[in-house]
Amino acid sequence: MKLRSAAVLAVWFSCLLPGVLASAGSTAPDPESREAKEKRLQWFRHDKFGLFIHWGLYSIPAGYWKGQRSPGIGEWVQHRLRIPNAEYSQLASWFNPVRFDADAWAQLAQDAGMKYVVITSKHHDGFALFKSAASPFNVVDATPFKRDIIAELAAACAKRGLRFGVYYSQAQDWHEPGGAGNNWDFPDNATKDKSGAYDQYLQGKVEPQLRELLTNYGPMCLIWFDTPQMMTGDRPKRLTDIVRTLQPDCLIDGRLGAVGDYASTGDNVIPPKASNEAFEVPATLNHTWGYRSDDHNWKSPGELVFKLVDIASKGGNYLLNVGPTAEGVIPQPSQDALREVGAWLRGNGEAIYGAGRSPFGEEFGEYAAKLRNRAGEPVFLPFSDWRCTTMPGKLFFTLFKVERDGPLGVFTLPAFKNAIRSVHKLDDPARTPLEVKTAPDGRRFFHPERWVNDSLGTVYVVEYEGTVIER
Repeated sequence: MKLRSAAVLAVWFSCLLPGVLASAGSTAPDPESREAKEKRLQWFRHDKFGLFIHWGLYSIPAGYWKGQRSPGIGEWVQHRLRIPNAEYSQLASWFNPVRFDADAWAQLAQDAGMKYVVITSKHHDGFALFKSAASPFNVVDATPFKRDIIAELAAACAKRGLRFGVYYSQAQDWHEPGGAGNNWDFPDNATKDKSGAYDQYLQGKVEPQLRELLTNYGPMCLIWFDTPQMMTGDRPKRLTDIVRTLQPDCLIDGRLGAVGDYASTGDNVIPPKASNEAFEVPATLNHTWGYRSDDHNWKSPGELVFKLVDIASKGGNYLLNVGPTAEGVIPQPSQDALREVGAWLRGNGEAIYGAGRSPFGEEFGEYAAKLRNRAGEPVFLPFSDWRCTTMPGKLFFTLFKVERDGPLGVFTLPAFKNAIRSVHKLDDPARTPLEVKTAPDGRRFFHPERWVNDSLGTVYVVEYEGTVIER
C-alpha cells in the first residue's frame, strides 16, 4: 500500500534520512536503553499538549440503543448493553460522515496550541478507521463513506507540522472471536483464553494492522495501546518489536502490557506531585470519550488551562479528548473551549512548551492528617492558587488566586536563595518591571496587577541569577 499524500511522504522521508545516515558504519544502541528512550522522548517532553480523538461507529447510537440509554461513556455502548455483533456491525452500513474535514480538525488542534494529534485507529469494537487487508471491518471496505480517515488526518497534520499518532486497542476487540471483552457473542472469551484463539487474533489482526499503520501513513509519533487484558508472556514484546523495527522513533504508551516509553495515568487522573519520569494524562472535555448526545457537562477554558499548567508543572503531558459526531463534526463547545485555551497559550506558551517542572512543590497541596480513602491511605488535598514551571534562569509563576493586601494583591514567592534580576508579566510586550520587596521574615514578594481570582491564570516571569534554583 502506498503512502497517501505528498505531505506525508515529505515528512516521512525527512524523518527516515537522519536515521539511515546515522546507521551507516555505526552500531545502533539498545532501543530499550535509558539513553534511547530519552532520545525518543525529547519531542514529547517539549510539546506538553496534544489532541485525543475518539471516533467510530459508536458515534451513531451516541449513547442509546433501541431507545435504551447506555450507562457510562459513549464508545462502550456495545459492551454496556451487550449488543450482538450481528446487530452492531450493521452500523458500518450507516457510517457516512459527510461533514468530516481532516484539515478543519488539524487546524483546531493548531488553534488550541496543541502539538500532536492521536486518533482511535481501532477501538474496542474492532472497527478500523483505515483500510486494512487484515480485516474488512474498516471504514473503506464496510461503509458508504469509503475514505481512509487515518490517511486524511495524517496528511492534514503533516501540512501543519503537527505530530501524528494513533490509539490502537490491542487486547479488546468485541468483533473477533479471539479478542478480549465480548463474552455474549463468544462465551469462551469470558475469562481467559484456553484454545489459542487470542494469539490467533493477535497474529491474524493486531500484528498485521499494526504493520499497516506503521508502514502506510508516514511517521507516527506514538502508538497509544489500551486495556492490556491477557497481554502476558511474549505478547507485548512481539508488538514492541514491530514498532521498534518499522519506526524506531515512535513512542509506546504505558498501556501495552509491558513497560512503555512513558507512563499513562488513569483516565482524567492528575498525579498529586511532580515526577522526573515522563507521563501523560489522558482526559476528557466532558464526561465521555466517544460522542454522547446527552453529555453537555463541558469543562470551562479556565479549568482546562489550570489542568494544563498543573500537569506541565509536574513534568507531564496533557492529552485532551474530543468526541466527534457521526457526521464528523467536533461539538462546538469543544471547539470554543479549545480555541480559548489556544489564545491563552499564544501569550503564555513559553511557560508550557519545553518548560521544566516546578522546583518547589508546596503549591500542589498536602496530605490530610486524618482523612483516609477506601484503601486506608491519606487523602491528598490539592491547592490551586498558583503553579510554577521553569527554564534555565527563569521561573514562570501562573497565578490563579492572589491574596489581597490592602488595595493591591500580593504574591509571596516560595523561598529560594538566588538573587532576582527582574519580574514581569509574560504576555506584556513591554516587559514592564514589577518591584520585588522583602518582608521582615525574609520572604520576597511582589504586587501583581490584580488580586481577584483569575480563571485563566496570569503568568509572571521571575528571572534570577544562575541557571538552577538553590533552596
